[in-house]
Amino acid sequence: MNRSFASYRSPKTIALVGKYHSMEIAESLRRLAEYLHERGISVFIERETAEHIGRKVDLARWVTCGFNDIGAHADLAIVLGGDGTMLNAGRRLARYCVPLVGVNQGRLGFMTDIAREDMLTCMDDLLDGRFTPENRMLLAAEVIRDGKEIASNLALNDVVVDKGAIGRMIEFELFIDGEFIYNLRSDGLVVTTPTGSTAYSMSAGGPIMHPTLAGIGLVPLCPHALTNRPVIVNDSADIELRIANADDPRVHFDGQVTLDLARGDCVRLKRSDYAICFLHPPGYSYFAMLRQKLHWSERPKGP
Repeated sequence: MNRSFASYRSPKTIALVGKYHSMEIAESLRRLAEYLHERGISVFIERETAEHIGRKVDLARWVTCGFNDIGAHADLAIVLGGDGTMLNAGRRLARYCVPLVGVNQGRLGFMTDIAREDMLTCMDDLLDGRFTPENRMLLAAEVIRDGKEIASNLALNDVVVDKGAIGRMIEFELFIDGEFIYNLRSDGLVVTTPTGSTAYSMSAGGPIMHPTLAGIGLVPLCPHALTNRPVIVNDSADIELRIANADDPRVHFDGQVTLDLARGDCVRLKRSDYAICFLHPPGYSYFAMLRQKLHWSERPKGP
């Protein structure tokens, strides 16, 4: 479904998606739904969110529906929670081109811009069309076994192939655009989007990539050969990992969906045809966000 930015500037229907197990989020979601209703907005509440949060606050007056209906009818979705909640919503809504707004109810919140205490104030800017859109790429992955696709998924942050629960290293071959790159013996490999470069990739020593960068990061996890370093490739690259030797290999999508692999399996990755549109409030700065979340230039505390 194609949407023009004009519909984001004058939304008529807004969906609310929340982290399930939190009384604070339940109350925030109720307040937000009431505020939007008073502003003349039709409010949808995502079905699983309503099933969990509805036990804590009364949501009976609002329409509840699944992600498919949200994708078909909502002008945008507001996600209340942390980055995990945003990742799940992003993957579920990517094919519908529904833009996302994040209200941070978690900890770091690299993808949720709005602080809970500023939520209602920021809604005025959102409804009056003062938010700025920014597109983020996704990865499309498929798992091939014996020449047949056995699974596929999207990832907004990263796709990780690792050794699983067994202590021994995994060994696989890496190909880019059909060209053999190297044999890697390691704990695994993180294939990251620019959005995911501040997640698992960063903790594994990968570079931070600006969200507008057209690239895909390949970050080895504890490689046996210390010369295996992180590499950034063009976002048009076709990437293939072939499992050569492993006892319990697995592939993880955004750290939320996991699939067991077997020796000989191939994981193929490329940039998805879908993209996620984040809507940022006035004054948003990616580098200001990094300074705050990563405590850059923070003055030492003392007497």
